[in-house]
Amino acid sequence: MLVKTFGCALFGIDAITVTIEVNIDRGINFFLVGLPDSAVKESQQRIEAAITNLGYYYPHKKVVINMAPADIRKEGSAYDLPIAIGIMAASEQVNADRLEQFVIMGELSLDGTLNAIKGTLPIAIKAKQDGFKGLIIPKENAREAAVVEGLEVFGVETIHDVISILNGENTIQPVTIDMADSLHEMVYEFDFSDVKGQENIKRALEIAAAGGHNVILIGPPGSGKTMLAKRMPTILPPLTMAEALETTKIHSVAGLVGRNASLVRTRPFRSPHHTISDAGLVGGGTYPQPGEISLAHNGVLFLDELPEFKRTVLEVMRQPMEDRVVTISRAKMTVDFPASFMMVAAMNPCPCGYYNHPDKECTCKPGMVQQYLNRISGPLMDRIDLHVEVVPVDYKDLSSKSVGESSSTVRERVIKARKVQEERYANFPTIHSNAQMTSQLIQKYCELDEPCRNILKNAMNRLGLSARAYDRILKVSRTIADLDSSENIQTGHLAEAINYRSLDRDNWGA
Repeated sequence: MLVKTFGCALFGIDAITVTIEVNIDRGINFFLVGLPDSAVKESQQRIEAAITNLGYYYPHKKVVINMAPADIRKEGSAYDLPIAIGIMAASEQVNADRLEQFVIMGELSLDGTLNAIKGTLPIAIKAKQDGFKGLIIPKENAREAAVVEGLEVFGVETIHDVISILNGENTIQPVTIDMADSLHEMVYEFDFSDVKGQENIKRALEIAAAGGHNVILIGPPGSGKTMLAKRMPTILPPLTMAEALETTKIHSVAGLVGRNASLVRTRPFRSPHHTISDAGLVGGGTYPQPGEISLAHNGVLFLDELPEFKRTVLEVMRQPMEDRVVTISRAKMTVDFPASFMMVAAMNPCPCGYYNHPDKECTCKPGMVQQYLNRISGPLMDRIDLHVEVVPVDYKDLSSKSVGESSSTVRERVIKARKVQEERYANFPTIHSNAQMTSQLIQKYCELDEPCRNILKNAMNRLGLSARAYDRILKVSRTIADLDSSENIQTGHLAEAINYRSLDRDNWGA
């Protein structure tokens, strides 16, 4: 007897429907075709043990299973359940009439219970697009898939549960989620009010958050760079529903969505170690998986000790930072992963860490400061809008009992500035913040009056600022003006933006 069940294969952060054809005939053998990997081929042993341990009959006949389309590689153990149900339906132990209504995915244990799988949200979205009535998946993944409206999501624990659904019994009800509650008030472990002093650094991070700017913090060890960076997501605007869905898809494919979880509710914060490889950062592998910059999509990528990263690792970031997407090409496939993130980097100013320290003397030899900075290429530094010097907090601030502004207070100002930018770039679908402005948009929205032009001209000449600093100063000035609810860039906005270009100055490291 021939039956068909339906599953999904993951391709990047999307899914492709897979038709699993099971035919049982006279003979004794087991054939699994359709480009399965080793984990799929091993499913025969898991399926046979699960079926027999639950008291059902495993047909010792000629079983032929075809997974179509055959030119797409099928990976992982999530095909255990659709194959098992297909075998049971082909041997007339399960009602096959309703199989065409469901996408079925799940990994089987030897006792017939189901384990969680990866990529549930993309699978659910694809099932809805292809017109399936429902999705049958392990119970631990059900809440994640239930965010897709118009699709009945059944969370099951054993093969018994799947059979009851296919037989039309009402013992298991679809999982439902209140979408209005899915993105409730964000709860963070950290808060800006925890930071003593450093008001100028908090101001710089607020500007970076308001305009989506990349920022680098330069300061000696123990000055609070990492502490400040970890609090960056707390002042970013809440995720929209579209952003939450896209972020959850990436984390789902990577297997990072928690069990019994639904949407990713807070902006990601990824902090890879400086020994990370190229593929670990941008994604890759024989069958590409998302890297750290994709996992930081719609959030923050924090690179601590930036000069310690391998040069090749930093260089592969240049194109994704510009295009906000990573394209990974292999001989048989090309996969796109979103990579729209804010980069927050931190570094010591020199090898010993105490260049420009107010109290301690730098022990580095002449030229070593500039040599240390040169580990970061000019094109990469060109993509960082704000250079912020961090100095240690003095005892007076550390011992003070006064509490600074909370993250929620700062976030309200950031949200207000972002709304101004949304209205400004409403006719530009690929532009969402000031940091993404093109040269034409800079000319249009960053016009300077005569006093502002004189200030910028003097700064370029006196500080020896490079040409690449010009556009960055204008973008940051526009963000500062938005925070100030100013339609035009004023001299104060421009002067503050110029102050955030430390590393472009001729005398830095001299």
